Amino acid sequence: MYFLNKWEKKWGKYAIPNITMYLIICYAFGYILQWTNSSFLAYLTLNPYAILHGQVWRIFTWVIVPPSGFDFFTLIMLYFYYSIGRSLEYAWGTFRYNVYMLSGILFTIIGAFLMYAGCELFAGEALAVLGAAGGGGAGVFYTYASYSFSTYYICMSMFLAYAITFPEMQVLLLMIIPIKVKVLGVIYAIMMLYYVITAGQMGVLGIPTQVAIVSTLLNAIIFFVVTRRSFRTPGQIKRQRAYKKQTAKMMSITKHKCAICGRTEIDSPDLEFRFCSKCEGNYEYCSEHLYTHKHVMRQS
Repeated sequence: MYFLNKWEKKWGKYAIPNITMYLIICYAFGYILQWTNSSFLAYLTLNPYAILHGQVWRIFTWVIVPPSGFDFFTLIMLYFYYSIGRSLEYAWGTFRYNVYMLSGILFTIIGAFLMYAGCELFAGEALAVLGAAGGGGAGVFYTYASYSFSTYYICMSMFLAYAITFPEMQVLLLMIIPIKVKVLGVIYAIMMLYYVITAGQMGVLGIPTQVAIVSTLLNAIIFFVVTRRSFRTPGQIKRQRAYKKQTAKMMSITKHKCAICGRTEIDSPDLEFRFCSKCEGNYEYCSEHLYTHKHVMRQS
């Protein structure tokens, strides 16, 4: 926690507000490319083999590669992810939510390169056979594998984070059935475990999917272990906001106010305020009007 607090004090001002919206925009741009020039997407994926052969832009451009086709339910899911992303940013703060999302992206990149190193060391012959079957070298396998690395699993880890932070919240499953988020979180976790197991049955071809899932899950586990005591529950957020509101209200109560100009010690802390002994009644004036005002006399 110490280093995270230290980073927030030093780098918090550079945090990106509403980073979920930028992720959604990347999705939208990726779908536009998928419709207009799908072959071009092959040059944007997270392909360690291609990156090490000069195509370094792939380290950044892979985030726009959509995980699947586009339909009506894609719009619903994107809106859902945007909503939970905003809720997490509200609960955690912009900086920590940035750390969670960006570290998920970083872990995916690291995982992709570790996969490449492991395949080259331990599965070189198998890759050569696969590459030959596809009409090329090992690069064919890495091109295939690169499509497994998208922000799909990062969004899933976002939902797991939401389920941990707001376990008692309810959502409408299929827009009809009310269900608690913690139940969906368990279902999501089981689904990801199932994907890992079924990918393992595919041999070498399943390794990219396993790496992509494990990378995002590892990010979530490490993040919550490190910051498990630093998050505020919805009840704590509500109480803290009520306290700040009450404090601001109390601070707004003034003790001194000029009867001429209406300024207070809050508006002008440099002014001095005095009661006039010649005015009949409790009339207080600032130092600028104490000797220049017209005395108030009661009419007999």
